[in-house]
Amino acid sequence: MTLTAKGVSIGYGDERVLEDVTIGVETGEILTLVGPSGTGKTTLLRLLSMFQRPDSGTVAWKDTDVWELSAEERLGVRRQSSMVFQEPSLFNAPVYENVMYGQRVRKSWRERIRERVVGFIDDESMSDSVQTALETVGMIDKDGQNALSLSGGEAQRVAFGRALAVNPEIMLLDEPSSNLDPRNTAVLEDAMFRAKERGVGVIVATHDMNQARRISDRVGFIYDGELVETGPPAQIFDDPTDRRTKRFVEGELLYDMDDSQTPSTPALE
Repeated sequence: MTLTAKGVSIGYGDERVLEDVTIGVETGEILTLVGPSGTGKTTLLRLLSMFQRPDSGTVAWKDTDVWELSAEERLGVRRQSSMVFQEPSLFNAPVYENVMYGQRVRKSWRERIRERVVGFIDDESMSDSVQTALETVGMIDKDGQNALSLSGGEAQRVAFGRALAVNPEIMLLDEPSSNLDPRNTAVLEDAMFRAKERGVGVIVATHDMNQARRISDRVGFIYDGELVETGPPAQIFDDPTDRRTKRFVEGELLYDMDDSQTPSTPALE
């Protein structure tokens, strides 16, 4: 696996958010994470993106524990991935400049350590990457528009394009289409497929079970901080091996394995 969490656990005070989770993604595949709210999906993405360090376990990039690297080396690893959050954060600048921003930052970093880097991102290749990203998310016709004037769906497409333009090996997406209409959701899902075709590994946390069915090569079900099971969509949604998974995909709001705690009226989480 290109990026892997191995036995990771993390908590805040007495609350355990993740417990002994092992999961990874390879380049050229889409892995979705599903489960009720508050079960640790976003925290797992933050660990995989190296925003946080686990209390125990390891986060490995190509079998190397990233937290055993120097800060500079770890930054180099982090720059091989990109993350898109549920709420896009754009600058008061044209769409093109927003998508170019990540390229500029990473070029600057390469120049600062140029004595140890072979090859540079020149302005022409930067421009090509931005152009391709804008085309992928269907925003090439709005490249000169101020990003703050976009609709929510368009803004999220720009955020995805910015993350894609840096040519990452891995993309981590936290509920990227949770507030979008069907058209913008379809554009983003197509962009995920196109990233996959380019060899990018994509991890998506989502509450949309239909979306997970549509886009996934593998699905991981997380409940109460535990990775209950992983498998292809047909297994997880049609023939799960764990009763908790079955209850979740059938639309029950899970509390714990004690049936007395199951709400009398099932509800979707």
